[in-house]
Amino acid sequence: MLMLAAQVILLGTGTPQADPDRSGPAVAIVANGAAYIVDFGPGVVRRAAAAKIEPKNLKIAFSTHLHSDHTLGLADLIFSPWVLERTEPLQLYGPRGLRAMADHIEKAYAQDIQIRLHGGQPSNPTGYKVVVHEIREGEVYRDANVRVTAIRVAHGDWRDAFGYRFDTGGRSFVISGDTAPSDAVVDACHGCDVLMHEVYSESGLARRTPEWQRYFARYHTSSKQLGEIATKARPGVLVLYHQMNSGTSDEDLFKEVQRGYAGKMVSARDLDVF
Repeated sequence: MLMLAAQVILLGTGTPQADPDRSGPAVAIVANGAAYIVDFGPGVVRRAAAAKIEPKNLKIAFSTHLHSDHTLGLADLIFSPWVLERTEPLQLYGPRGLRAMADHIEKAYAQDIQIRLHGGQPSNPTGYKVVVHEIREGEVYRDANVRVTAIRVAHGDWRDAFGYRFDTGGRSFVISGDTAPSDAVVDACHGCDVLMHEVYSESGLARRTPEWQRYFARYHTSSKQLGEIATKARPGVLVLYHQMNSGTSDEDLFKEVQRGYAGKMVSARDLDVF
């Protein structure tokens, strides 16, 4: 069987900020025509449709952690593809607590499910179901297209937070998730084709309150730190996503990282493809 070239599509690069040009954080790895979603921020299904991924083909997803900006689209990912004729249950991989989140969402939409199943609408009884796999670090998924490895990262007080490495079609993609500087991300990339990494602006954060400065130092990666990480990791291309500017322009944030990193780098916008 001829393998199609694998791609990564940045479905959403946003943060909790209500930026109308950036949907919530979500990434699609597309390999041999199959889509694998990492995180499901607000707007995930519509952004997938904009990337020419049919909603009914959204069948497998991975969660980095359970912060709301990364998970608010879970109900969308469960129910919208079902309404649009997905028949398979959603296979969902992620940290402890993900099963409870999915169970509560199904209970919250119990009336919707009953009306769609028994109120005369053409429907199927399986496409809204979710099979949750709560994971640890290491290989968590493999099929004919991809091998997926979970990377444990440090995200403040979260007990479980992960990045992911996808190996597919001769290419390797590493997604940091939300993380403070992590040697695990460096080791997982180690010359990978594409490293997608969150980042905040040092100069922007300096204008915020001491409470926010302490928070970001524990939970996220600064522009200077990311330059150091990428220099060690040596990706084919470093892709900035989930950019936290704090009033700094995208261009200035890019330059901050560039001061410490001489490799190829892109600051991603929604629907960019690599």
